[in-house]
Amino acid sequence: MGLTIAFIIIAIYSTALVLIFFYSLAQLNLLINYLGNKRRNEEAPKFNLLDPKEIPYVTIQLPIYNEEYVMERLLENISKIEYPKSKLEIQVLDDSTDDTVIETAERIEALQKTGLDITHIRRENRQGFKAGALKEGLEIAKGDFVAIFDADFLPESDWLKKTVPYFKDEEIGVVQTRWGHINRDYSTLTKIQAFALDAHFTLEQVGRNSKGHFINFNGTAGIWRKECILDAGNWEGDTLTEDLDLSYRAQLKNWKFKYLEDVETPAELPVVISAARSQQFRWNKGGAENFRKTVWSVITSKNISLKTKFHGVMHLLNSSMFLCVFIVALLSIPMLYIKNMYGHLGWVFEVTSFFIVSTIILFICYWFTYKSIQGSSFDNFVDYIKLFFTFFSVALGFSLHNTVAVLEGHMGKRSEFVRTPKFNINNLTDSWKGNKYLAKKLSPNMILEFALMIYFLFGMYSAIPLNDFGLFPFHLMLFLGFGFVFFKSLTSKA
Repeated sequence: MGLTIAFIIIAIYSTALVLIFFYSLAQLNLLINYLGNKRRNEEAPKFNLLDPKEIPYVTIQLPIYNEEYVMERLLENISKIEYPKSKLEIQVLDDSTDDTVIETAERIEALQKTGLDITHIRRENRQGFKAGALKEGLEIAKGDFVAIFDADFLPESDWLKKTVPYFKDEEIGVVQTRWGHINRDYSTLTKIQAFALDAHFTLEQVGRNSKGHFINFNGTAGIWRKECILDAGNWEGDTLTEDLDLSYRAQLKNWKFKYLEDVETPAELPVVISAARSQQFRWNKGGAENFRKTVWSVITSKNISLKTKFHGVMHLLNSSMFLCVFIVALLSIPMLYIKNMYGHLGWVFEVTSFFIVSTIILFICYWFTYKSIQGSSFDNFVDYIKLFFTFFSVALGFSLHNTVAVLEGHMGKRSEFVRTPKFNINNLTDSWKGNKYLAKKLSPNMILEFALMIYFLFGMYSAIPLNDFGLFPFHLMLFLGFGFVFFKSLTSKA
């Protein structure tokens, strides 16, 4: 290996490490904000829902597409929402292309007979996908406020009573609630998804919101002021994460968002890796698309502070961290050999301490979010250590898949909105086998994921002849992570 190539590898590797370090510092700042907010007792103006004159009209939108397994549960749950019927409308925005359309229509008709104002809205095509459905429903929505729930979400009956009152403050455009997980303990896959989402819904959402930084409506389990949607330019389907897009456009127009950590809205996590893959791909590609679309508006905005701009840019770059992690992983083995061949470059390898420090920062940040939900006992801490390193390994295993998504997003490659199949999995005895919405094709990335598993096995072996075990734990986690993703993808077929 020539010295020039060695320097190029070192430069790329170091740049990726420094970007990961900056991301971890941003997370640490959010942790400080989060802990500071825990000690605050905020008083906010609220509607008095006991006074009929103060009760606003609300529309609930349920965007659905081929949801055979959860439709009955969804409609039954929504019909129990406690709110004056004269001030409540429910729109079932049904883009389905299968037999569920007839069953859904029958269930809606039965609910209409109970006096519920619920309508079944069908479109001739799926233009704009979810964003298009929401936009079309909004045109005829009676409500001044619009709550949105995906098909697998099960809000408590008093959900509107806990969220609507905050709109008394006329500057608030969105109230977002925290996601819960009805099947958190179903498998290793659901545990690590819950773990990652809990960090977002505690550390990140509270950490940003408490200091007035931009947060995002999470696509579901939140409620919009209709005026805010229209003022921000309405729903647009040009990214795969229409929720993040509209959130930033609204906040750039000075609308405030209210995040309620203590209001939990339970939902179902994907139990099969193909479903998790499609969800991860959409979220990460959408994040990169929104960076491309929005970052310049954030940087040049005269309405927001420098710190809010920094957090906004880091937020929009969230998914791009997978690209940095993948680069660091891929180049870590060549770096091992460079270190062995060019002893005079030893000082360069101190830059790897950035990754260790970044990992320690994330370990601390995630512990605070984990204990806020699971508790802080010694047993919970032991469980946390195991879960953190399992999560870390599997996140590394997803890095190729998510890097492809991020690169497509940054390059502007358009792709269809692929929904995440729902399963109606509530407990350990429920089975996902036979779900007709599961992807039948294996992911083409699987071959590369298998190759990477072997590559990092070689990285572990390399530590022996080079007598350098500094990167051995990292390569072990990469080997296990890619192995987990590969074998789960191979075996989790209906």
